[in-house]
Amino acid sequence: MSHGIGRLHHVGHVVSDMGEALNLYRRLGFTLAPPAYPAMAPSKGAAPEPFGAANTHADFPRNFVELVTCVPQQGATRVPSEAKLVPLRAPAELLPQLVERISSTSANIAAFLQRFEGLHILMFSSPDIDAAAARLSAARVAHGGVNTVHRAVETTDGTRTESVRYLDIDSREPAARPGTVAEGRVGVVADLDPLVQAARQLDHPNGALDLVEVVTCVAEADLDATVARYQDYLGSPAQADGPSRFFGLDGARLTLVPDSQLSTVLPGEHAPAVPAFVAYAVAVRDLAATRKLLHDNGFPLSRTDSGDIFVPAASALGAAIIFCEASQVRRWPLSTEGRPR
Repeated sequence: MSHGIGRLHHVGHVVSDMGEALNLYRRLGFTLAPPAYPAMAPSKGAAPEPFGAANTHADFPRNFVELVTCVPQQGATRVPSEAKLVPLRAPAELLPQLVERISSTSANIAAFLQRFEGLHILMFSSPDIDAAAARLSAARVAHGGVNTVHRAVETTDGTRTESVRYLDIDSREPAARPGTVAEGRVGVVADLDPLVQAARQLDHPNGALDLVEVVTCVAEADLDATVARYQDYLGSPAQADGPSRFFGLDGARLTLVPDSQLSTVLPGEHAPAVPAFVAYAVAVRDLAATRKLLHDNGFPLSRTDSGDIFVPAASALGAAIIFCEASQVRRWPLSTEGRPR
C-alpha cells in the first residue's frame, strides 16, 4: 500500500500475573508457547535472574496477540514454572544500551498496569518500515526511529535468528513517556518473516486464524482529533460506520468508538479510561465450534451489534475478546469499505 502500512501486526494484552493469563488464554482455546523472560546475572558468576518485561504470543499466520507483564522484583513465585529464561547476550559496549531499552519498556508496562489491566499495545505492519518512518516524519508524527532487535527462534530446520525492526510513535504531550501515546503503545513493525512465523505454533483449539479488528474507545468530544491522529499515523482517511470511524487494513480494521456508543457496539462493556483499546477480534474457522468450546469452559458470552460473539472484559482480564466467522471476514473489502454492521 502506498502509505507503507499494510495491516495489523499485533495487539498487546498487559497483565499483572502471567500464570493467571496463561491459564485464561488456554481456557479460551489459544495455544501459547512458554513465556520468555529476559534474564541477567546480578553479579559475576551468579545465575541469571529474570528482569524487565516478559511475554508470549498466540500466533497466527500473519499476526499475533501478545501477553506481556512486568517481571516482579520481589516474589519470584509469580514467574510461571514453565517460563523460559533468555539470558541477555550482547557485546560489552552494547549491553548497557540493551538493558536501558528493556528497563524503559518495563517502566512503560508498569505505567500501563497502573492505569488498568487490559489492552495497551497496538502495532501495525509495514512491508517497508524505513519508508513508513520517513512518511511519519514528513507528516510531523514524532517517533523514536527504527530499532532492530534479534532473537533466536526454534524451527524444524534448527535455530534461526529473527530480526525484528520496529518504531514507536511518541505523543505530542510534553509529559508523556517516550514511546507512548494517550491510549498506550502504538507503532509500526516490519512484516513478519513468513518462514519464521510458519515455524511457530499456529493451531488453536478455538480455531483462531487471524487478528482482524481492534476497537478503541475515545471520549466523544475527542473523536475527531483522535481520527486525525490515526489518519496521520496510517496515511489514509477514516470512514464512517454509524457514530464510529474505522480504518480498513488488508481485511482487518481499526475501529474508533465514542464512549457514549461503546455499550451499543459491545453490549455491557464500558471503558476503564479514555482513550483506551478495549477489545480485539479474531477470525475463527467454525464459530459454532468456538462458541461450544467457550461455553464448555465456563465463559459468559455476549453478542456484538453485528452478531459476533465476545467474552466480556470482566471475564478476560480487562479485554473484551470478539470471535467472528472467518468466511465472513474474508468478504470484508481491504481498504475502502468495512464489514457491514
